[in-house]
Amino acid sequence: MARYVNIHTHRPTYRHIEPTSIGIHPYDVDNEDLDSIAGRIGEVQAIGETGLDYIRGGDRRRQLELLRGQLDIARERKMPVILHCVRAFEPLMKVLGEYDLPAVIFHGFIGSPQQAQRAVARGYYLSFGRRTFSSPRTVEALRATPLRNLFLETDDDPTDIEEIYAAAAVIKGLTVERLREEILNNYHTVFGEYE
Repeated sequence: MARYVNIHTHRPTYRHIEPTSIGIHPYDVDNEDLDSIAGRIGEVQAIGETGLDYIRGGDRRRQLELLRGQLDIARERKMPVILHCVRAFEPLMKVLGEYDLPAVIFHGFIGSPQQAQRAVARGYYLSFGRRTFSSPRTVEALRATPLRNLFLETDDDPTDIEEIYAAAAVIKGLTVERLREEILNNYHTVFGEYE
């Protein structure tokens, strides 16, 4: 059976490549602090999901404080970061510009093609999931994202990762196998030393 990279899932299947991470989600910033993740950093491959959510997240100043703390950990430990970003693209890009990180992955990307282009220009990765296919602008962002900057995911959706790959392959005009190989190469680029 071919293994697929599912860069971010809340429903691990253990059948595919599903990197582990730990972080403080923007929803939880009012109830957690960096000490709550410090003891488990050595058990995971990435920091996240962390980020900014200006719709449902907690106090914005606290979100920024904990985001910076987690980015500091990622930089010090040379770990990739998996980001959550909702209605906070500009502030998040500003903060990220202050850091030299091994890899930045915007998970569940639902932004515009212009936002995608700006993130890719910095060398960041964009990960797309089920919600992508219901937004014409995000479908266009997926279509325009270079393969070298692309990941796919299920996040908290019960859809199988194979279905996400099949839908994305149609949009990209590729075979599923070629898409799987390209994303596997991206995984090795980002996580090779952590496998």
